[in-house]
Amino acid sequence: MLANQPSIITPDADGVFRVAGTRVTLDTVVYAFRDGATPEEIVQMYPALELADAYEAVTHYLRHRSDVDAYIAERETAAREVRAENERRFPAAAVRERLLARKGSH
Repeated sequence: MLANQPSIITPDADGVFRVAGTRVTLDTVVYAFRDGATPEEIVQMYPALELADAYEAVTHYLRHRSDVDAYIAERETAAREVRAENERRFPAAAVRERLLARKGSH
């Protein structure tokens, strides 16, 4: 067993944790695992992952569950805030009216 082997779960420049060498986020792997997917199924869903990487990402989650769950909760909160801000700035009703007006002018 290699001592002090670096984790394949690394933060990118924006602080988003990804499986090293891929664009696959830790969140993505965790959501699939929570939904019952095995590492083999996760690799089928996200071919950028190697099977060993999928197992290591799941292992990382299981070993650091409270930290990963807190990280995911923070990301979900941030996503809700961004969504709410976008909905405030660009109300769906106004977009619908503009699209209908555009359609009617053709």
